Amino acid sequence: MDRVELSKKKIKEISGEAGFSAIEPENDYSMALQDDPDLYGIATRFIFGEIYYRDQLNEKQRELITLVVLTTTQNLPHLKMHVAVALNIGLTPIEVKEAVYQCAPYVGFPKTFEAINQVNKVLKKKKISLPLESQQQVPENNRYDMGLKTQTSLFGDAIDKMYGSTPGNQKHINNYLSAYCFGDFYTRGGLDLKTRELLTLCILAALGGCENQLKGHVRANFGAGNSKEVIIAAVTQCLPYIGFPRTLNALSCVNEIIPENTV
Repeated sequence: MDRVELSKKKIKEISGEAGFSAIEPENDYSMALQDDPDLYGIATRFIFGEIYYRDQLNEKQRELITLVVLTTTQNLPHLKMHVAVALNIGLTPIEVKEAVYQCAPYVGFPKTFEAINQVNKVLKKKKISLPLESQQQVPENNRYDMGLKTQTSLFGDAIDKMYGSTPGNQKHINNYLSAYCFGDFYTRGGLDLKTRELLTLCILAALGGCENQLKGHVRANFGAGNSKEVIIAAVTQCLPYIGFPRTLNALSCVNEIIPENTV
């Protein structure tokens, strides 16, 4: 089966027999098919005829990664369609929302709210009652301690070194990182720690210019149990949405932290 047939097969698998137009009528792909068929063909053959057939990731992982990358890049029409795809392949509304929530510490609240508004439009269209059940697991008075514990479980001694080397007038940023990023988000239910860490790596890859942080999260992913093959597969899934420069930069970070001869 060639790329053309593979892409048609995959699109039907994830969106249904009628294709993307059935789950989101005015999505980017359907509009491109009408007005720019050449670009549509290049995109769908590459994304759904090649990228989606690579090993190491399952369909749910692929869609979670796609959701966070589209949130990060603020491709909201595309995001809305992939929310529908995510639900169609069996991701729960909670899993979808938690993936988008995970973006907040890295892209900021305005972009996260813009994205979650698109998620909610799809959920409401599907008659899913909002708000969803809260996934908060840590009480307000314990968020710093639990966040620091989670942070240390991923980064080890690097956290003590970070706190020890930070000037006094900047230590509040470290405290925010532990309590907010890891206490408020990483400790939530809906997604396990291994998945959250893989999504964070993809968010940083999509942002670009975050190579120092990306290297740290390569180490954290490896420590969390994501193999180098899985990490590379996740970065590959980002490629159609973030382009080659950011993808190659991310792979360079992966190879620096986990050289080929170590796996």
